[in-house]
Amino acid sequence: MDRLIVQLKALGEENRFRIMMMLRERSLCSCELLEVLDIAGGTLSAHLKVLKESGLIRQDKKGRWVQCSIADDEAVNLLEMLSDRVSGKDVIEADMELIRNRSQAACTPR
Repeated sequence: MDRLIVQLKALGEENRFRIMMMLRERSLCSCELLEVLDIAGGTLSAHLKVLKESGLIRQDKKGRWVQCSIADDEAVNLLEMLSDRVSGKDVIEADMELIRNRSQAACTPR
């Protein structure tokens, strides 16, 4: 139960919840998340740290960028359950549209 509480606390912040909803679409580079969320790099880094420590995401470093994905099936199931109950789906749908229309090739490591 402790892990679930930590995960729910992590998802209780809007930007972290938006990140997780976007990751349901596909694995994302930190540069893609920065572009969609329009927040500072340090702020994104702090959000990703909370999500990783809660066990919701995994991260793989590729050059100067970090590739993020949902950690496991347990996290996927939690997100599925919560996504059906969330209000403000217009923000999430707009995020998803941006992700779908963005080319992954733009994030090539340098």
